[in-house]
Amino acid sequence: MNGKVDNAVLGLAGTQRAVRWYPPAYDIRVEDVPIPQIVDPDDAIVKVTLAGLCGSDLHIYRGHEDVDSDLTCGHEVVGEVVALGQSFHTEAAGRPQLYSTLRIGDKVVSPFTVSCGECHFCRIGFTCRCIHSCLFGILTLPGGQAQYIRIPKAGGTLFSLSALQAPGDATPKWDLSKLADSSLILLADILPTGVFAAMQALQHPKIAPMLTGKPYPYGGFGDRALTIGVVGLGPVGVCATVSLLDILAGLEASQGLVYQVIAIDPLEARRSKVQAVYDAIEPSGKGNGRFAVASVEEGKNLVREWTDGAGCNAVLEVVGNSSALTLAYDIVRPFGIISSVGVHQEPPLPFTGRDVYNKNVSFDFGRCPVRAMFPIALEILLKRQDVFGGVGAEASLIDKIVGFDQAVEVYKLFDKGQCGKILFDPSL
Repeated sequence: MNGKVDNAVLGLAGTQRAVRWYPPAYDIRVEDVPIPQIVDPDDAIVKVTLAGLCGSDLHIYRGHEDVDSDLTCGHEVVGEVVALGQSFHTEAAGRPQLYSTLRIGDKVVSPFTVSCGECHFCRIGFTCRCIHSCLFGILTLPGGQAQYIRIPKAGGTLFSLSALQAPGDATPKWDLSKLADSSLILLADILPTGVFAAMQALQHPKIAPMLTGKPYPYGGFGDRALTIGVVGLGPVGVCATVSLLDILAGLEASQGLVYQVIAIDPLEARRSKVQAVYDAIEPSGKGNGRFAVASVEEGKNLVREWTDGAGCNAVLEVVGNSSALTLAYDIVRPFGIISSVGVHQEPPLPFTGRDVYNKNVSFDFGRCPVRAMFPIALEILLKRQDVFGGVGAEASLIDKIVGFDQAVEVYKLFDKGQCGKILFDPSL
């Protein structure tokens, strides 16, 4: 490609429908806005097939992000490439592969943040901390709850599903032919984030004694029983629980690991959902470890009972508020690890340096490097179609797919915990 891209020739002139938020809070509108344009050679324009409503969207919805201007919502997208900037051509060299292979018409998933694929952080896999990182769905980068979305640094950001099914590849590693877009969109955020929460805990040095059978820091005696709590059973909590069980079942089969998992949420509807999900998973995906779904007080009691008062080796915190962190701290044992992937806001952490010191607790906080987690998340997605493949069933993660005309109502329901994962179909 040479010369400036003519967006009008590409058919990108005019307006589109989009879900918009207005300050100060709780004000969602569906409006006509300009179709995004190619503005940088590394850009791609994607026609949105499905967009997700995520728990992180509620932070802006509730007015917790100090945003003082209207914006286009959403950061979970699956769709089709309809325009590419000048950087995309067959002779592109020395750059991420998609700059030479991505084509108009390819099906793609976009992570919720931009990543160039070229800086230090991207090269080592910490893609969420790319030097060009930017969240979709903020003032400076309109989100995906729209008919079209502009993807900056698209060669490093996007994950091409078409490339995985390339013609001439007689034995593709993944068969995506039977996966619906409603399943694939989970790769944009919540499934990789769930995987990340589990792996962040299981890869921590303090968990090594239970995985290796050797005491900290080394030796020949070991207590291999592993107890993990999950705090928060919304859509990300479901993904974290399913991912955790899959990994633990694999360790049980390969290493004889003994484990038990306690999944905690104050809302009965969410607890019922997770129990239905657990019941639907085939034995190879959950193993033989002990599993329980509990309310907050029930969860505390189960942790004491199952561990003789020691507490959980690790806790996955997937809510993002002080009450969830307090519960995680209360149920984690000394020398335990809290893996927190919830999006926390300005209130200070609900414990002091003395609290942390006195318990030798380790914390891992922060955003998931989604682009780096794609391959692992995709393998779990393919294995767990019993949970991630349907819409609206008792054990389905996705509750329903709606048009933009229902945006105002579903934001209200989601905010009140009265529905699960919702997807928008711009064509409805």
